[in-house]
Formats: sequence, C-alpha cells, structure tokens
Amino acid sequence: MESITKTRLSPGQLEAVVKQAFGPDAGLASAAELTDGWFNAAYTLALRDGRQAVLKVGPGDHAEVLGYERGIMRSELAALALVREAGGIPAPEVYASDTSRTLVGADWFVMEKIDGSPYNQAKASLSVQERFEIERTLGRFNRSINEIRGDRFGFLNESAGIRTDSWQAAFGDMIGGILADGRRLGAKLPVSYEELEAFIERRLPSLSQVTEPRLVHWDLWDGNLFVKDGRISAIIDWERALWGDPLMEFYFRKFNDPEAFLQGYGKRYDAPEELPRRELYDLYLDLILAIECYSRHSGEDQRSWTERNLAKSWARLNR
Repeated sequence: MESITKTRLSPGQLEAVVKQAFGPDAGLASAAELTDGWFNAAYTLALRDGRQAVLKVGPGDHAEVLGYERGIMRSELAALALVREAGGIPAPEVYASDTSRTLVGADWFVMEKIDGSPYNQAKASLSVQERFEIERTLGRFNRSINEIRGDRFGFLNESAGIRTDSWQAAFGDMIGGILADGRRLGAKLPVSYEELEAFIERRLPSLSQVTEPRLVHWDLWDGNLFVKDGRISAIIDWERALWGDPLMEFYFRKFNDPEAFLQGYGKRYDAPEELPRRELYDLYLDLILAIECYSRHSGEDQRSWTERNLAKSWARLNR
C-alpha cells in the first residue's frame, strides 16, 4: 500500500543496515520491498551467504503520524521481547534493531523471515475445517498473549505519553488523543466532536471494572497472522500492542464471526456489563480508521468507506 508514512531506503542504506545488523563482512545480494503494509516500510533481504531476513523501517521524524504512533516501533520491539520471554506464542525473532535514527533517519529492526502467507490471502484456499482450526488455535494464542501482565495501563512506548494505574484514565486519554488528532488534521466526521466527547464521557465509568493491565496485541486481524500448511506459523506486527483490556482484541470486534476463536480463547466477554466496554472499543477503532485517512492522504474510496463505517457505528450506538 502507498502511504506517506513509509521511509523507503536506497540500495546504499539497505547495505549499511545489513552490515550493522549482521557484521562488517555481511553483504546484501538482493532486496525487495514488501508492499502490503499501510504504515511502515518493509523489505525482504537476501544476504550473500544465503541467509534471509525481513527489515522493517518506521516513519521518519517529519512524517505526519497520529499521536499514539510516535515511536511506535519501540512498542513492537518491547512486545516481541515480552512474548519471546513468555514462550509458547509464535512470533518472529529479532536479529538486530536501532532506534537511534542515526543510520537511516528512522527506527528499524531486522527479524527472521516467516514461512507462509498472511491468513487473509490464504483463507480462500483453505477448507472450512482448516479455517476453524486456525482460528481456534489463534484464540488459544491470543489468550496466552493476554495472560502476560503489566504494572501500568497504556502504550508500551512511553514516548506516546500514556502510562497510568487506571484503565479508565488511560483509555480516556487514548480516545481523547484520537479526537485531538482529528481536530488538528481537520478531519470531517459524520458526527460532531462534541457529541462524541459527551458519549465517551458517559461510557468511560464502565472501564473501572478493568483493574489489571494485560498485554493486548490489538491489531490481530487476519493480515497479521501467517499460516503454512493449514497451521499458524507466526503472529506479526506488534507495533500497536498496549497494556489494557483483553476485550480490545480484534476478534472481539464487530467485524468478525468469532465462534472458533472464542472456543480457543475460552472466554466470551458477553455479560451485559461488558457491552459498554465493547462499544467504546469499537468506536475507538472506527475513529482511528476515519481520522488516520487525513494523515495518510488515503484515496477517496477509503475515506468514504471509513466515514460510512463510523456513521453506521454511531447509529448503532444510539438506537
């Protein structure tokens, strides 16, 4: 995908990254840009000694990003370290990283190249039973992710500015930050900012029942799940991970038919008192989808879809 947040590297910069990551004797045989992502630039790297890896490069200092996206690659590195330490969760190994922004003017890391294909691309070729087993297994893995406990609520990357003992306060700052981004970028929404803020203020007390920070991937849609031979090979793109409420996870959102996932996860989150939290998290995602279009210069079709999606969500919340 085309996005102004992507930091594309020259052949010389790619060679310099390889030498810093693998040593002065390492050499780059070839590199190819991976174009599926919306935010970071990514490349497959083939080294002259036959090794392969993937390079991810974050936005540079002057890229227009949302507030919570500042230094977001550091969140991904922190999350990958946490799941690596916990064990039992398939995630790429990080070979090298650099957040000094001295070599290429942006944060970057090099990780193992994962075998397989994104689940959203492979899904149509799989049987109903294979899809059910993959999604049930994903539920188990997602539960394991959410079993990792933290000591503060908020983003893993402290430069995003939200770390607190209260989930109600943390999420209030998170969704308030998105609305502030919308105002700054001049985002035209199908409902007024004042109406949104009043609704959010009424619903925020429902978050007081969440008292223990848990690791949340938060972007675990089918494109961030790699599969091979009908099995999960890796969970990728941890950059939006945070300490929060597991009910934020993607398969609990309105976009999914989560029966297999829920069987694997082992908890349904369908109690009446949990509904206000679900609705807040749906609204948060819908606001991000709409407002980020104004920082990415997305096409008109994408912007129109996000506005219609937000309008439908708002109507559903107020029926």
